Amino acid sequence: MAFGADELRVLRRALAIALHPATAQDEDIQDCLRLAGSVDEAVREAERLRAFLLADLARYRDALPGSLPGYTELLQDALATGYDPGPDDLAALRALRANPVCAALLERCRVLAERSVRARLAGRAATAPAPRTRLLTLVGDHADDDKRGDTEPRPSAPARPAPARPLPGRPVPKPSEAFPPRRRPVPPPEERRAG
Repeated sequence: MAFGADELRVLRRALAIALHPATAQDEDIQDCLRLAGSVDEAVREAERLRAFLLADLARYRDALPGSLPGYTELLQDALATGYDPGPDDLAALRALRANPVCAALLERCRVLAERSVRARLAGRAATAPAPRTRLLTLVGDHADDDKRGDTEPRPSAPARPAPARPLPGRPVPKPSEAFPPRRRPVPPPEERRAG
C-alpha cells in the first residue's frame, strides 16, 4: 500500500496528535477520519483482489497442463502476496517438475508449506492448555517423612489406599507372602464320588 503526499501529510499530523492530543483541531480530526476510511477501503479492495487471484489460480491449476504458463505466473504472484501453497499446488508442481520453472517453484513451495505447518503447530502448542496435574497428598505421619528424608509425594487417599508401612526392624514381605496364589476350592468328598 502506497500513500500519496497529501495522505502522508495527514498521517504525520495524526502521529503528532497521538503524541500531543491537546493540539488536535477539528480539521485535523476530520482529515484523520477520511484517511482511516481510505485505508479501510484499500484493505477491503486488497482482500477482494486476493480472493480473485486465488480463484483464478484454482481455475488455472484445474486446467493444467495446458495452462502451465498462466498457472506458474499466477502462483508466483500469489506467493508474493503471502499465499501459503496447499496440497493441490504441491501435487500439481510435482506432476510438472520436469519443467525447470515448476521444479524451482516446487522447492520454494515446499519450504513455504513446511514453514507454515511448523508455525501452525507452534501456535497450537502455545495455545494448548497445560495437562492437568494430579493432586497428591502425603499420607501418614509427616514427622516420620521429615526424619527419613522421604520427599516423594504419595497419591491421595481417595484415589488409592496408602500401603502399610513395615515396622522398623521388620523385613518387608514378598508379594507371594502378601498375596498368596488363589487355589481352586476342592469339592466335598460326596460330590467326588457321585461324579
